[in-house]
Amino acid sequence: MEWMAWTLPTALFFGGIGLLLVGMTVWELRSPCVERRGFLPIATSRGDRLFIGLLGSAYLHLMVIGVTDWSVWIASALSVVWLVVVMRWG
Repeated sequence: MEWMAWTLPTALFFGGIGLLLVGMTVWELRSPCVERRGFLPIATSRGDRLFIGLLGSAYLHLMVIGVTDWSVWIASALSVVWLVVVMRWG
C-alpha cells in the first residue's frame, strides 16, 4: 500500500483551509451575517463567499501549476489573493 506524500506546501494548504473553516464558524456564531451584493452576480453570505473563493482558488492553483512553470508558492500566493478579494469585495 502506498501512502500520500505530504509535502510542506500541501500540509500548509490544507491546514490553512482547516483554520479558515474554524475561524468562519466562530465568526458566524459570534456575529451572524446578512447577505450582501458585491461584484459577484448574486447576494452572498460570508459562508457563500468562502465556498466560492475556495473553489476559485483551487481552480486557479491547478491552472497556474498546469499551465506555467511557476513555483507552487506563487500559485498558492495567487490563490490566497483571489480568496481575499472574493471574501472582501465578492
